[in-house]
Amino acid sequence: MRESGKLLHQVLEALKPMIKPGVTTLEIDRMAEKLIRDGGAIPSSKGYEGFPYSICASVDSEVVHGFPSDVPLRDGQIVSIDCTLILNGWQSDSAFTSPVGNVSAEAKKLIRVTEECFWKGVSQARAGNRLGDIGWAVQQHAEMNGYGVIRDFCGHGIGREMHEDPSVPNYGKPGRGARLVPGMTLTIEPMIAMGTWKVFIKDNDWTAVTRDNRPCAHYEHTLVITEGGPEILSLPSGAGVQA
Repeated sequence: MRESGKLLHQVLEALKPMIKPGVTTLEIDRMAEKLIRDGGAIPSSKGYEGFPYSICASVDSEVVHGFPSDVPLRDGQIVSIDCTLILNGWQSDSAFTSPVGNVSAEAKKLIRVTEECFWKGVSQARAGNRLGDIGWAVQQHAEMNGYGVIRDFCGHGIGREMHEDPSVPNYGKPGRGARLVPGMTLTIEPMIAMGTWKVFIKDNDWTAVTRDNRPCAHYEHTLVITEGGPEILSLPSGAGVQA
């Protein structure tokens, strides 16, 4: 899973410079698939329960599972790229939100706080803690900044399969939920909305959108619980990063 995570990090880093006005998310999707396959891996979201693309590309008020399209990105938008690959039978999953050109101060803050929420959650991802400790840490930081925490989607266990037990909500109560044990591999992925946390699903039966049409950001990494603390598998240097 370290090798899978290392490759995914390389793919996402290569995609980031593409995100600018005039580029389409379909172009980014095609590049992602090429990079994944060139690395000897398979884009595990493509064909997953009928999903037709190698990445999820969610723009502005789209929360998750956005379909890449041939509509050029515009200055001032934000876009979340969520990508999963499988290398030698092992999955890795990661996401980030990027500004497109010049964005508002409010959008920059939303992106920053969403990533901060991830690290707040990681700080609680320690052996002996419980899943509720992670969710509580994410929720507290988001709501302290006046944001809504998406409840319809959450992080998850990961390994041979993209989605495994347990679910990892971005809200909760300390001391509640399954206990974290060494060797457990999971994703933490805050989805933080500028307004309401309530969503609806578009006609494509996949893409979630905020009900008030305000922007949403997303940040995710795959990690493993160890005796010494959480190790981020989808960040370099292949051995992961201790948080």
